[in-house]
Amino acid sequence: MSISPSSPAAAPRPLWIDALIAVLPVVAISLLGNAVTIPQVLTWYPTIAKPPFNPPNWVFGPVWTTLFALMAYGVYRILRTPAGTPGKAQALLAYHVQLALNLAWSCVFFGLNSPLGGLLVIVPFLAMILVTIALFGRVDRLAAHLQWPYVAWVSFATLLNVSIWWLNR
Repeated sequence: MSISPSSPAAAPRPLWIDALIAVLPVVAISLLGNAVTIPQVLTWYPTIAKPPFNPPNWVFGPVWTTLFALMAYGVYRILRTPAGTPGKAQALLAYHVQLALNLAWSCVFFGLNSPLGGLLVIVPFLAMILVTIALFGRVDRLAAHLQWPYVAWVSFATLLNVSIWWLNR
């Protein structure tokens, strides 16, 4: 039996399903990261030496909200490409690995109060964002371009992490 293009099995997923699939992991990472980070921002983080270019705490919320929105829209665009699109599965895998590294960095830097450990996580984290962009670009150029602000911020965070480690070693 063949499936006709109008049969339910051949129909793409509804938009809202892909929107949920795109947004829920980002929200989960954000909430879990905040659960680890916020208590330390109030206790440990004020006690360590920081470079003069350390942003005020209020900057982080709007920046991460914007970055997470761009990430979610980018992965949504990848999800909306047809099943079997070359490179789609690899792009989605890389994206989810970098999301896991995002959370891992918060857990190590803030949760363990370890700038050195954070540095050991943020370098592969940044590399995985670049891999994600390269793989997204093979599937959807706009999805890839939406990730460049993320690279800029995590690059800055890497410099900040190195500086904090150096000042507190």
